[in-house]
Amino acid sequence: MEQVVLLDEAGQAIGVEDKATVHHQETPLHLAFSCYVFNDRGEFLLTQRAHHKKTFPSVWTNSCCGHPAPDEEMKAAITRRLGEELGLAVRGLELALPAFRYRATMDNGVAENEMCPVFVAFTDSAAQPNADEVSETRWVQWKEFSTGVLSGDTEVSPWCALQVRELTELGPEPAQWPVGDPAKLPPAAHVA
Repeated sequence: MEQVVLLDEAGQAIGVEDKATVHHQETPLHLAFSCYVFNDRGEFLLTQRAHHKKTFPSVWTNSCCGHPAPDEEMKAAITRRLGEELGLAVRGLELALPAFRYRATMDNGVAENEMCPVFVAFTDSAAQPNADEVSETRWVQWKEFSTGVLSGDTEVSPWCALQVRELTELGPEPAQWPVGDPAKLPPAAHVA
């Protein structure tokens, strides 16, 4: 059974809960990650969440999201999930937004509540989506995508919209974004 790491307000681990039962109207704060994957043409891999997902089904979002297992290093968790969800191998996996946190509630009241560091990676591979996780993928130009998200013309998940706002503040070229400070990560997040 996949488990997620529960957090206190300071980002310290305070326990675990099964992923299958953690998301509801009073979802406890827990540890997650988001990853944005780019290719050498400056395109970003946009994904549509599977239609049967419990949280935010069918929503277009960043390349990959997930939860590190208890005691799992963040980059290892991201590499694992990129393989499981998209069949992707990546290079240059780096921290971009160490302190990102959000809460988002669906129309039915089910909420996400995460400390969710954001990472960036690069690939030469074509995505092979796992239909249990991802319904569709698209490579899109980052500038066009981020402009559309910031203007409200491109609809994405609540966390992706907030993350894009912060990522664009790092500069126009994802390959030149500065590496985030690991000291600003939640204490429960391990990054080698």
